[in-house]
Amino acid sequence: MPFIKVGERRLFYRDQGEGPLLLILPGNTATSASHMDEIAYYSSRYHVVSMDFWGTGQSERTETLPLNWFHIAASDAAALAASLSPEKAIWMGTSGGGIAALLAAIQFPGRVRAVIADSTPEHLNAESSEVLLADRAKRTAGQIGFWSAAQGLNWEQVVDADTEFLRRLAFVRGDLYNGRLSEITCPVLLTAGLQDDLIPDISVQVVKMAAQISGSQVYLTGQGGHPLMWNSPELFRAVCNLFLANLPVD
Repeated sequence: MPFIKVGERRLFYRDQGEGPLLLILPGNTATSASHMDEIAYYSSRYHVVSMDFWGTGQSERTETLPLNWFHIAASDAAALAASLSPEKAIWMGTSGGGIAALLAAIQFPGRVRAVIADSTPEHLNAESSEVLLADRAKRTAGQIGFWSAAQGLNWEQVVDADTEFLRRLAFVRGDLYNGRLSEITCPVLLTAGLQDDLIPDISVQVVKMAAQISGSQVYLTGQGGHPLMWNSPELFRAVCNLFLANLPVD
């Protein structure tokens, strides 16, 4: 499997298929290993690339994630995309990966053809983060199995670092995009399930985001939890396929 060096960071990624570049960005505590089904599904039409963000999976690890980690993730993904294709890429991110994809559309518009942001929040605060942090504290067999598959034997270090990062971020920031969502000009699809147990007010947040992004599309469904991509995969793919089929030609 290939690596790319961005600055001093050695980052791992998986790729499969041929065609237009499609980046699949994992959420917090997930990695490219978590997206094998998505990679296989979309690789019949796209050159699909999924990376392990800095501090996760097989990429270079770090003990502490800085407060601008989402911006670094967006920058690293943009560097990877530029190294693989001169053309703009389609960015598909779920949860934290969706944050990185939307930040890339703001910061690197020349690298982004379209964004699909699934189960992605508009803001973090101390109150809204309590649900997520309480859920992580359970350390159920299912959670441990997921984290082990994504991160390896030292999954606790990754989860603990990310949990502390989100806790600090929630106390110092509100809007994750610094009021810049209105700067996005590419097509954007925002999806979420109303049964999202980690972001209970996801519908309110998604509608607020859509109001700031000109020409964005929203799909909310009563089916599926967090993320919709995995909780209702066939429904999610059907919505994404319709969006992708109607993208304007650059």
